[in-house]
Amino acid sequence: MLDSKDSHQPKNAEYERATQWSGGEAGFTPAETIQSNGIDSKSSLSLLGAKNVSYPQTYSPQVLETFENKHPEVDYFVKFNCPEFTSLCPITGQPDFASIYISYIPAIKMVESKSLKLYLFSFRNHGDFHEDCINIIAKDLIKLMEPKYLEVWGKFTPRGGISIDPYVNYGIPNTKYEQMAQHRLLNHDLYPEKIDNR
Repeated sequence: MLDSKDSHQPKNAEYERATQWSGGEAGFTPAETIQSNGIDSKSSLSLLGAKNVSYPQTYSPQVLETFENKHPEVDYFVKFNCPEFTSLCPITGQPDFASIYISYIPAIKMVESKSLKLYLFSFRNHGDFHEDCINIIAKDLIKLMEPKYLEVWGKFTPRGGISIDPYVNYGIPNTKYEQMAQHRLLNHDLYPEKIDNR
């Protein structure tokens, strides 16, 4: 589980409301909606629908884009199955291949999938160990979206007869999402992803 010192604290009242609702607590009903927080869902997306997009050749977290979550009062999972992840061993320069599973409970912002694809592609010539890649991805997505909860699981293909499957997660500190993160970290192998592209 990522430590709270790596987290980004809530920045506004809308975010606080989005992260504190747990299904009908007093004073807040699902019918209430959160006012727009300045995220323009259309104008902030430059990659979706664009033609001739160039793929980054170096690690590029700046390509990540977000759009507004229209249902921040509801806790729901968004899951990405990314079966074509590639990075380089920082020592030998040999390629490493993995399926990356990203799951999160959004608060105010959500990651746009084409920008996520380009971001993950940017690791292709990036040299880092498996564990580092997964932690970098998690930290970049936490910084980008400030989700209620996030987990990243890498299932790397074997090299030298050993496969490495790093798992990292995060929940907003001092909330039920931090408790959820602790529980899922202790039990993550009990709930393996059913999609397997290895």
